[in-house]
Amino acid sequence: MPKHFKDLARIGLCGTVLLGLSVSSILLPDQETSQSERRRLAQLPECSLQTIMDGSFMSKFESYALDQFPLRDGFRTLKARIALNVMQKKDNNDIYLAEDYVSKIDYPLSDASIHYAADVFQLVYDRYLADASCETYLAVIPDKNYFLAEQHGYPALDYTQLVARLTERMSYAQYIDIFPCLTLQDYYRTDTHWMQENIEPVAALLLEQMQAPYTADHSTLPIDAPFYGVYYGQSALPLEPDRMCRIVKPSHEQCVVTDLETNSLMDIYNMEMLKEADPYEMYLSGSKSLIHIENPSAKSDKQLILFRDSFGSSIAPYFTDSYQSIYLADIRYIHPNVLGNLIDFSDSDVLFLYSTLILNHSNTLKK
Repeated sequence: MPKHFKDLARIGLCGTVLLGLSVSSILLPDQETSQSERRRLAQLPECSLQTIMDGSFMSKFESYALDQFPLRDGFRTLKARIALNVMQKKDNNDIYLAEDYVSKIDYPLSDASIHYAADVFQLVYDRYLADASCETYLAVIPDKNYFLAEQHGYPALDYTQLVARLTERMSYAQYIDIFPCLTLQDYYRTDTHWMQENIEPVAALLLEQMQAPYTADHSTLPIDAPFYGVYYGQSALPLEPDRMCRIVKPSHEQCVVTDLETNSLMDIYNMEMLKEADPYEMYLSGSKSLIHIENPSAKSDKQLILFRDSFGSSIAPYFTDSYQSIYLADIRYIHPNVLGNLIDFSDSDVLFLYSTLILNHSNTLKK
């Protein structure tokens, strides 16, 4: 076949593909969300003389066209494969794969973020804890990069400096070092979080340091559903899913769990969340601003107030034997100023338990 016929055939094929994609983008309904990326997708912007003149229409339309592109997930996977396997890049948009674990580069250490988090915690201490006869504790949860990044040539936080700078500004809190209790295998391969069934040593150490009784009587029940973590969608790679479990203690049957957002009863494990975008929210229903767990048959009459991020949802069920009353406060969703109307802080144990992922991006905390 003459060369110009081959060129025409290639042009015709490309034109057909582009035409097909263009027609598909017009005919197919826009998607509201991306299940794999767990985010809302851009929608068609308003077209008016004002939005055209100020340039906002074209800017938003570009985002819309990218988000609503036909076969978008397939093209994302193709791009990721080319970047990592063909171009031999070490990461794709800061997402990397090492030892069969997928993670996201978090670098550098932000002094401003650590200081902001410490200022928020200081506000809580000054307002509620200083004069309330509380025993105050601090623990930091390392992210997966602590075990992966430097070992595989990726930039990593200086975790020693992070802890040092936080503890320097929180002299009122006893620091509990949980880093030695954790390994890479205690985290999901496709998600940011630790695996509940693997963190009993962390729970036991925290309770020991807080001088609360602890019993190890629990069973581990597997969840019969695959778990695709947040990094699964962000990586756009066809990874094997994780598996989830839940630990069940005899005391869980006695617990009364209240969602203080809505003043309604809830379960320690919300199995309906397994059908939603983030199955990890099965643990205490995920992003709740304030939860109260009461166990009248606990081995002490003590009260624990846990200031926490999402990691706290999966460790709290270990504490139900040890405290008669447990409050879980997530000050990303509730302002510290209103907590005094909902919690009696007197004679309580108070634990600030936060992951490095939040501490290095603490602008989500309310102040």
